[in-house]
Amino acid sequence: MDFPKNIVLENNRVLLRPLFDTDIENLKEFVINEPEIWTYSLVCPRGELGLMSYIQQAIKAKTEQREYPFIVFDKEKKKYAGSTRFYDIQLNNQTLQLGYTWYGKEYRGTGLNRHCKYLLLQYAFEELEMERVEFRADNRNQVSIAAMKSIGCIEEGVLRSHLPNSNGGRRDSIVLSILKTAWEDTVKQKIATQLL
Repeated sequence: MDFPKNIVLENNRVLLRPLFDTDIENLKEFVINEPEIWTYSLVCPRGELGLMSYIQQAIKAKTEQREYPFIVFDKEKKKYAGSTRFYDIQLNNQTLQLGYTWYGKEYRGTGLNRHCKYLLLQYAFEELEMERVEFRADNRNQVSIAAMKSIGCIEEGVLRSHLPNSNGGRRDSIVLSILKTAWEDTVKQKIATQLL
């Protein structure tokens, strides 16, 4: 089974479409003006060239069907807000990870992320028929961890000294997940209620 080539997810608040090379124009302001976005990230695009490399690597991984990167458009503000993606896609094992999520500061805390996660989880569980969606984060990133738990992610543990940080040293990675049974039983309704 191949991963679909052109996934577009949309509701009244947000549009997620495939990330393209040309999206450097839509995202470069964040790299130039808001480098703190990547404080806890494993990948830290520096400047326009760094962003170009970041996008090209994501698109290459999409071609190899390992990842599927999206650009996020905020329909309320009528502007591009950031990016997110499916990665570590294992269709045969019915599992994938959801991450590489970042938004400009004016979009954080606005409910945009919740809309994105709802659409992405709905697609993963209901269209791709995944049994498990996993999330990982730097264990110091309490804002991100709280956001994941607020949508129904269950903490599974911490991988100690797991991966190198983009700014030196190594990070502990927290692992969380949502299972298909939880999505069907409670999580879908919980998030949908929060979108109203």
